[in-house]
Amino acid sequence: MASIKRFEDIVAWQKARDLSKKIYKISSTGTLSKDIGLREQARRSSVSIMANIAEGYERKTDKEFVRFLNISKGSLAELKSHLYLAKEVDYITVKLLNELLSECDEISKILSGLINYLKKERTKKRNTSIHPNTKPIDSRLKTKDSRL
Repeated sequence: MASIKRFEDIVAWQKARDLSKKIYKISSTGTLSKDIGLREQARRSSVSIMANIAEGYERKTDKEFVRFLNISKGSLAELKSHLYLAKEVDYITVKLLNELLSECDEISKILSGLINYLKKERTKKRNTSIHPNTKPIDSRLKTKDSRL
């Protein structure tokens, strides 16, 4: 995490931004552009992915960041659902659907990896004492001495 100095450095955010640009371009032409409801829902969910990554990062706590990354994953699922419908009503081709779903899955995997990393880091911090001569709380609970 040391190499991430701003949310723009996060690969998942970069890929989500690229995906949003594609959704905007795809929904600006053809029959999808005329279906205002589906077009706007797809756009909003794609923007939500990148926006929640950015907002979560700026909250400056791992717990909040994880919460917003999970919201991003929910927005990804929402976008995928919109894409399936767009294909079913012949607004997009199977080929385009598969390309976009693949990008969604890639972003989802990156987000899952980041979530798991942040959760492990939180666990490490919780189990580490700030005083070098004090055992972590978990190890003290394992002793027979009931005093902490």
